[in-house]
Amino acid sequence: AASGWCVFALNYGFADGAEDYGTGDIRVSAAQFGAFVTEVLDVTGAEQVDVVGYSQGATVARYYINELGGSEVVDRWVGIASPSYGGTFYGIGAAFAALPGATDIVEGEFSVALVQQLQGSELLTELNTPTDTVPGVRYTTIGSEVDEVIQPAGNVALHGEGAVNHVIQELCPQDLTGHFNMVYDPFSLQLARHALDPDGYAIGECTSVALGTGIPELILQSNT
Repeated sequence: AASGWCVFALNYGFADGAEDYGTGDIRVSAAQFGAFVTEVLDVTGAEQVDVVGYSQGATVARYYINELGGSEVVDRWVGIASPSYGGTFYGIGAAFAALPGATDIVEGEFSVALVQQLQGSELLTELNTPTDTVPGVRYTTIGSEVDEVIQPAGNVALHGEGAVNHVIQELCPQDLTGHFNMVYDPFSLQLARHALDPDGYAIGECTSVALGTGIPELILQSNT
């Protein structure tokens, strides 16, 4: 918003019995997001929107675009730390998911949405088949080689026609921003601006960011 865009945001995915948003079926969340986009178009009179999604939010928005007809009204999609092909959580998630009944345990203890973001999940297979992009939308991913959640880190990237994939450390090796710091990292945010308006915003100045930045704050917030 400070850069001049008209910005709208929503809460989505409040599963029955849950305490937090972003816990429900991503398909339902995508429909909720689509309804919100319709409201934004009605309020602004715009014909199209650009979408910036972080982590699960990127998948929710891409499901709306690819599967629910959102490509007709979305010009640009920017996925920051997008679990495009899911994560293995350093192999732990994949190994656990292979155990009998493990998926039900994860859904019960955590959320349906978490299970749907594991590498090889039914939802991600559906979303990425036969291709992970659809015509008419400009897709950009912004990923990190040291993402604490999406492993392997290459699972952030899209492979469909026209997709642009940025990796922070390929552009700025000393910026070791991971998953939890990307939406606070100036270089990552400038990449998002550049993706939305390549002519108006260059790739930002490279500065050093320590590995693990943002994790202590996350732990503190989660336990207060």
